[in-house]
Amino acid sequence: MPHTDLFILIAVFLGGLFFYRYRERILEPLRRFDARNRARRMEEIQSRRDPYAHYRQTLALAEEQIEEVAKIREKDVQTGETVERYLFLGEVYVTLKEAEDARFAAVVEKAREFYKDLDRIYLGRQPRREAMGDRPSTEEVRRPPP
Repeated sequence: MPHTDLFILIAVFLGGLFFYRYRERILEPLRRFDARNRARRMEEIQSRRDPYAHYRQTLALAEEQIEEVAKIREKDVQTGETVERYLFLGEVYVTLKEAEDARFAAVVEKAREFYKDLDRIYLGRQPRREAMGDRPSTEEVRRPPP
């Protein structure tokens, strides 16, 4: 039994040395996780106050679903020299700004499709007035009887 206590003490000591030696490698991912968590919480707090936060969140979600602009190298038709071009959705752009503008337009269009789908889903469920016939209106239903 006394040897067991000694082995446990040595294991704890070696574990402490290991942690001390590699503490930055161990703690850095935890710090990054904590920083991302704090940023997410602050964003949630700001989103509660901002009436347009859902638009920003929809754009961010759509941006995740659209591919990035890729940098490619190809020969210039006029000079024959190798130049950098930018590829987005199979189309080659001369400047990064043109490619980023095309990507942003695709992101906005994807977000608009999301809202169109919401309208189609939720507004499509509402009964039409002519289909309702003699049914009382919602105002008539809400009014208490005299």
